[in-house]
Amino acid sequence: MSGEVIANIYDGRIVKLRLERVELPSGRTIELEVIRDKGASAIAAVDDQERVVLIRQFRHAAGGFIWELPAGVLDSDDELPATCAIRELREEVGLTARDWRPLGSIVTTPGFCDERIHLFLARGLADVGHERGADEVIEETRAVPVPEALAMIRRGEIVDGKTVAGLYLAADALRASA
Repeated sequence: MSGEVIANIYDGRIVKLRLERVELPSGRTIELEVIRDKGASAIAAVDDQERVVLIRQFRHAAGGFIWELPAGVLDSDDELPATCAIRELREEVGLTARDWRPLGSIVTTPGFCDERIHLFLARGLADVGHERGADEVIEETRAVPVPEALAMIRRGEIVDGKTVAGLYLAADALRASA
């Protein structure tokens, strides 16, 4: 759902900033600044020892390096989230997966942005070598036991929203299939 575009403030590679006129459910009409985003996919890649792959990636907006699940932006408005997930797992950490399970999706910042991140559980991992993009600065890749990854959240070592949601959803899916 979107409102009437009053102004195209910025069109970037990843986001578009719009000023939109919106009629609220109350009937009141207001103007909102809205970021339109293509969306993304994130992957909880879990190996046979029940370890999840985390990356320590540089994020300027977050103030430096943070722990995350492998993830990436959809290439186009019509790219399937699963296609994006497969590509990003290979590009960022050099893995393919035999089994893929959708875990759901999250809306990251619904107050001003329509970004939706699709979350996946990947199992049956095989190493094929990574093909990172020029804008990806990944300091470290680490396979962490799932319970330890959840403890990292509780200790404040993982603060990325998609990673927090993806890890809890993956842990729940793993428990349900055990």
